[in-house]
Amino acid sequence: MAEMLLFHHALGQTPGFLAFADELRAAGHTVHTPDLFDGRMFTSIEDGVGHAEAVGFDEIIARGARAADQLPRDLVYAGLSLGVLPAQMLTQTRTGARGALLLHSCVPPDEFGPWPAGVPVQIHAMDADAFFVDEGDLEAAHALVGSVEHAELFLYPGDQHLFTDSSLPAYDHDAAQLLIGRVLAFLSAR
Repeated sequence: MAEMLLFHHALGQTPGFLAFADELRAAGHTVHTPDLFDGRMFTSIEDGVGHAEAVGFDEIIARGARAADQLPRDLVYAGLSLGVLPAQMLTQTRTGARGALLLHSCVPPDEFGPWPAGVPVQIHAMDADAFFVDEGDLEAAHALVGSVEHAELFLYPGDQHLFTDSSLPAYDHDAAQLLIGRVLAFLSAR
């Protein structure tokens, strides 16, 4: 079974985010879910991103790095939307990464240096999600898939951003279950 570090999205540690982590735990994986927002939660992506901007994106990434300091190096790093920032940074800069799961977001692959050789990645998003498609994440995902040997991009029909969070109106049960199946298959190989 895999051990992973899973970072929450811009709304914080919502019940749906925690349920997502619990679903992975129920399959036998060890999932660490540090709180990058010190207990704060938000009801809109804009408010959550505003909070992250006020704290500073560099500080959000640093909080993720500090969370990893307490854990072994052979982890799968995963993030949902905003959580992709520390997840992708750790994958690319901390030796020992077993894989990366980038949900609802993707950072340009050169942002944190070269992708480590042999480290697989899955990227998941909806094909009409304005945050993913219109803000450069789709291009970053294609660039990453084009430059990494073991990389997969999964696009789901729809326009919801946080479709894996069962506590939000954006939740799409069918797409989320398909994603969970793919993630569990990925984790079982780690």
